[in-house]
Amino acid sequence: MVEASQPIDGRTPVLVGAGQVTSHWAGEDAASAPSPQDLRRDAAALALADSGQEDALRGAIDLVVAVRTTPDSIPGAPQPFGRCANPPATVAADLGIAGARGIYSQLGGDQPQSLVNELAAAVHAGETRAALLVGAEATRALKFAARKGMALDWTRSAEGEMEDRGFGGALLSPYEIANGLGSPTQTYPAFEHALRVRMGHTREQHMRLMSELWAGFAKVAAANPHSQFPEAHSADYLSTPSAGNYPIADPYLKWHVAQDAVNQAAAVVITTVAEAERLGIDRSKWVFLHGHAKAKDTMVTERADLSRSPPIELVLKQALETSGKQVGDIALFDLYSCFPVAVLLATEALGLDWRAMPATLTGGLPFFGGPGNNYSLHAIATMVERLRERPGDYGLILANGGFLTKEAAGVYSTEPPAQWAPQSSAAIQAQVDAQTAPPLLAEDCNATVETYTVVYKSGQPSRGYVIGASDKGRILARTGKDDAAILAQLAARDAVGRTVRVEVRDGINTIAALGEAA
Repeated sequence: MVEASQPIDGRTPVLVGAGQVTSHWAGEDAASAPSPQDLRRDAAALALADSGQEDALRGAIDLVVAVRTTPDSIPGAPQPFGRCANPPATVAADLGIAGARGIYSQLGGDQPQSLVNELAAAVHAGETRAALLVGAEATRALKFAARKGMALDWTRSAEGEMEDRGFGGALLSPYEIANGLGSPTQTYPAFEHALRVRMGHTREQHMRLMSELWAGFAKVAAANPHSQFPEAHSADYLSTPSAGNYPIADPYLKWHVAQDAVNQAAAVVITTVAEAERLGIDRSKWVFLHGHAKAKDTMVTERADLSRSPPIELVLKQALETSGKQVGDIALFDLYSCFPVAVLLATEALGLDWRAMPATLTGGLPFFGGPGNNYSLHAIATMVERLRERPGDYGLILANGGFLTKEAAGVYSTEPPAQWAPQSSAAIQAQVDAQTAPPLLAEDCNATVETYTVVYKSGQPSRGYVIGASDKGRILARTGKDDAAILAQLAARDAVGRTVRVEVRDGINTIAALGEAA
């Protein structure tokens, strides 16, 4: 702890403004429909105003960073209303910020925390005076407007210097895509079932656990004015299939997964202590980043143990160690919550009892809302607000991207660090990279199911896959086209531990038969 009488190193990074916007527009009229540009502008304007020195801070910002939208994260994704060609320059123009450089981020829910880590290092090094980090999604508006046949125009864009960081590398291999893995709702079930089995749970027991965890999140969301879905669902409701909570992919029902139909935006401003003092920003607005870390895992099928996440374990450990704190010193947590497994792995790594200590500040991606890559920027903005109310307390953010692929963590407090320095994650990345990948098979074989899922469409099983192990390696296989019998068998009961016969058909590993427990 830095004594109040001690001066703080002027190079120390500090967050001085935060803003959030949530619109519940649901197709009332085209004129009032929010666009991503409008949402970014409004959240960024709130972040500037939140500093108490809006005009002065506006003149100091020389870097604007925009978190990549979901449509811009999916090659070939339909964008019926067009797209903004330069999000950071457009935000800058909207707010009257002149001469700022722009960055458009990679995809991934890790990006908000990873970017805060990066921008803190940039201001500390003197490369940037002040940086605005902002992101938005208007998926709800897109869906409602398309459903009602409205014609919206989302092409408004300003010109300016922009570094477009692109997609940031593949998150699934061609082997995985060809043989059954795809979107998060098709992929995270593999981790959930693997964790369930390691925990010794039946499907019924794990359903109850997930639903109890999520009921706590829903309660937080119900009290959060920024939530898109503020309803306190019970564990009973969340664990029971119904018209409003239908199967998505075994073991998940609708409300177990992130809800992307949101109109939400968030923004924060990062500068240095010296710049904050020069601008006259009151000390009561300051929140500091302490320890931080990031790491990236291998492709899903190349991971040695699908029930664990070395990146989650290691980034949490480094963020705490470099902040000089232990779990018991942390008063506030927001652990990324796209699916229950992400929270359960993080609380396990921390040794955190989520029944006694809430693992979310916002209510999480199913209930607060899942604004694509930008969710954790809402968590960070909320953390800033909450820590100002609790001077001296510490909070921890965990952000996750891909398929438990990219992790970033940060510890925050109004208490300044004794001596801030950017943290390298090279050592923990080397540990992740050192894990031994199982050989991947593409041949006719028998195997034992490690994990699996069945994906549902309109309440009926539509496709399935298994990941199996044999003495020769690991194999990923999917149900064949129009193979209703195999699909029905896979959906009927727990497949983990059962034998599976795989045949290669037209270059695809195909489930030919399911047996009993090996």
